[in-house]
Amino acid sequence: MTPSTPRTATLFQNVRPFGGPVRDLVAVDGVLVAEVPEGAVVERVDGGGRLALPTLVDAHIHPDKTSWGEPWHSRRPAEGIAEYVAGDVELARALPTPVGERALRLMCHAAAQGTRAMRAHADVAPAYGLAGVETVAEAARRLAGVVDVELVAFPQHGVVRAPGTVELLAEAAASGLVTHVGGIDPTGFDALGDADGEQLDAVFALADEHGLGLDIHLHDRGEQGLSVLRDIAARTGALGLQGRVSVAHAFAVAGLAGRELDETAELLAAAGVGLTTVALSVTTILPFRRLAERGVRVGLGSDGVRDSWSPFGNADMLHRAWLAAWALDLRLDEDLEACFRLAADGGAELLGLPKADLETGSPADFMLLHGECLPQAVVDVPRRDLVVRAGRVVARDGLLV
Repeated sequence: MTPSTPRTATLFQNVRPFGGPVRDLVAVDGVLVAEVPEGAVVERVDGGGRLALPTLVDAHIHPDKTSWGEPWHSRRPAEGIAEYVAGDVELARALPTPVGERALRLMCHAAAQGTRAMRAHADVAPAYGLAGVETVAEAARRLAGVVDVELVAFPQHGVVRAPGTVELLAEAAASGLVTHVGGIDPTGFDALGDADGEQLDAVFALADEHGLGLDIHLHDRGEQGLSVLRDIAARTGALGLQGRVSVAHAFAVAGLAGRELDETAELLAAAGVGLTTVALSVTTILPFRRLAERGVRVGLGSDGVRDSWSPFGNADMLHRAWLAAWALDLRLDEDLEACFRLAADGGAELLGLPKADLETGSPADFMLLHGECLPQAVVDVPRRDLVVRAGRVVARDGLLV
């Protein structure tokens, strides 16, 4: 008989999970276990007494739009989505580096800062064809085992107002490359003449036909935005897509309070519609704790990173938790921790991933950094000295190994 190959355990020594006492973390087959299995081959990594925190989930990012690592691009004034979309095309044509290389560079950077999974949106429009989808999918393939990627075919230019987009979305949906079909402001941006509802008809039909999820950008505020949310919730329930539909930004929800907020939350929770927020400002960040208390899944994302819309963004989800706390003027430890949990647990729930809580049975996904405790890490945003994915060190000192 051929002797069996002994199991390998990685022993991360001298770490402080969530700032608690120094102890060891043991990873076997990508999962944290209580102790090193008998007879296992042990690989040791010294944590040096560093703080251990779960790695994070970027629930909303646009890798195909980025100018990260490129020559500086001076943005021009823009008002409204149509002008920003025109700027996207202008920037894409001006950058010297192909979209796939730029997307991979940004996704590598995100992983090295402690992102374990992301939902990536790639523009699908006649101006680009499926180049964004294909190249981001290839970047995701190259990063398999380092960062998990859900890919959204996103009609940034609209579905109705950009002829040919429906056909491109159908091609993307049938390609096997995407997990979600996207949408954008069906009423405020994409409706033309009597076309109200035409976008949602198209994208829900594609998702239903191909067994995909839906992730719809919704910037519209007030009743216009809430009306679309109610429509999305109704369609989700009618097609049995509960748990597979989410709405990004949802600025109309950010403007709610009291009973109106609770009623909207209950509607979304009942329909199984999740939300993502990107902490742009106090008027646009979602009241994520109140929504979660009422059963709504809420994730946090980077959105665009140095794209034509804005020179800001860095694909660092710990910094994004900082931004959420800053936007809400939070001071208490429990509030700072809630922002971190939004980036860690909220995104994981939205993407259907197990929670990385550093307990036995948890995915061995964590990062080591200098700091006293979790709230301090949110405020200081220290360098990620070590990033571990499935028990394997994938990054050191902010760079992939």
